[in-house]
Amino acid sequence: MEVRAEQLAAQLAKSLAPVYTIHGDEPLLALEASDAVRAAARRQGFAEREVFEPGRSFDWSELRHAGASRSLFGDKKVVELRLASGKVGAQAAEALVDWCGKPSPEALLLVTMPRPEGPMWWKAPWFTALKSAGVMVGLEPVPRAALPAWLGQRLARQKQRAGAEVLAWLADRVEGNLLAAHQEVQKLALLAPEGELDLAAVREAVADVARYDPYLAAEALVAGDTPRYLRVLEGLRGEGEQPTFVLHVVSGALFALQGQGRVFHKPLQRAIDAAAGRHAPAALARAVRDAAAVDRAIKGVVARDPWEGFMTLGLNLSHGTGA
Repeated sequence: MEVRAEQLAAQLAKSLAPVYTIHGDEPLLALEASDAVRAAARRQGFAEREVFEPGRSFDWSELRHAGASRSLFGDKKVVELRLASGKVGAQAAEALVDWCGKPSPEALLLVTMPRPEGPMWWKAPWFTALKSAGVMVGLEPVPRAALPAWLGQRLARQKQRAGAEVLAWLADRVEGNLLAAHQEVQKLALLAPEGELDLAAVREAVADVARYDPYLAAEALVAGDTPRYLRVLEGLRGEGEQPTFVLHVVSGALFALQGQGRVFHKPLQRAIDAAAGRHAPAALARAVRDAAAVDRAIKGVVARDPWEGFMTLGLNLSHGTGA
């Protein structure tokens, strides 16, 4: 069965499944979910742990052996399979299907991996076998709009709280980097007292650790949050991101807003769905033309900085320019 990350603790409190699969591209959330599974397994007597990080030459019979062999001391064990890629090869798929077909009561399988890839991966035999045999947790990035509340919940765990202005400022500094966000919240527990946090104290304690990616820029663009869009663009430019990929993501979002298909990035598609009807057709058409101008700048057809073109695109769209 599939559960959301926030439902995992309740599921573990009820029963322990023979197989757990955690997939997604957020290292912090993956670490916390894995820790929760390991802790629940220890409480149920799974005292040993065997970890596999398969490379190209990995012998998949080792995984089968781990599931079939008993501990010398009679202890149950957690077998961790850490997949480095969302693309599951034929041998790996066969091994996972075999395990799920005959799960061992003496060994709990914990699979962690990035977001699955490949055509129709959600219908692949290995994926459906893992979902049927146990519990599957799909991790999604925390949307920018939800980040202040997420930070507030983390602060509450350490008996601290902050107002909307402070949380918004903090979210700007840690956007796109949940692991760093978690570390900054922990830092506040050490450097600031319990109770209400003021902006001055948070400014002094928190570093600017935001990490930007083109999808964040596209989300801000379609949502009409121009200041954030421009800030993310500056971050991408400073980090050396290639404008070609930024254009690919932004253009895909614009076409989706026009009703020409969808994007495969779930948070961005949600932002697009929420922005339906926000932008006038003429303004969207102008934005597509602006994107084409950026493409010409990237290819050197016109002498213009592509990043200035991205900024012009965002400003025109925010002002509804359709001429």
